[in-house]
Amino acid sequence: MSENLAYQDDFIAKRREELIDGKPVMMSPRPSVNHSRVVGNIYRLFSNYLNGRRCEPFGDGVDLYLDEDNQFVPDFMVVCDPDKIRLDGIHGAPDLVAEVLSPGTARNDKTRKKDVYARCGVREYWLVSPDEKSVETYRTDGTEFILHDVYTLYPDWQLAQMSDEERANLVTHFKCSLFDDLDISMEDIFYRTF
Repeated sequence: MSENLAYQDDFIAKRREELIDGKPVMMSPRPSVNHSRVVGNIYRLFSNYLNGRRCEPFGDGVDLYLDEDNQFVPDFMVVCDPDKIRLDGIHGAPDLVAEVLSPGTARNDKTRKKDVYARCGVREYWLVSPDEKSVETYRTDGTEFILHDVYTLYPDWQLAQMSDEERANLVTHFKCSLFDDLDISMEDIFYRTF
């Protein structure tokens, strides 16, 4: 860390924590460019679609209060119950949550937080990997998340190695369980990522 005291004070002030099962857990202090782009792309996609509708999208930085022991800051969420939206954050389960994986937080996103989200009533959960350019979608069965599908955006060099049949069978667009008429493109999610 820098010897500059102003930098150190700023770093300490910007540290972010989440509360998972009653225990404070540090979040990644600074997201990568790819992480920020993916969060922005997902937000833009849903913001454009939901404009003028009851459900509302929220990007990174909005506090989520699921219960006394679980307070998160998801990368992205959609809330369809306006009574859950308050000045200090969201109180209660969002309908959709997307976590964009970072090396320091991926383990919690894939395990502990995923279990809490399911237990608290989140209907759909996405794990988005900027490195693998993939989206895992989970849907609830009422008590836990069940893997619905995994979508991957393949680079040109991998596409060139595939047969015509393999390329024809690739799924490059998918639907969110909440909105049947929203077409989600993998290229849109990973637009401008490295």
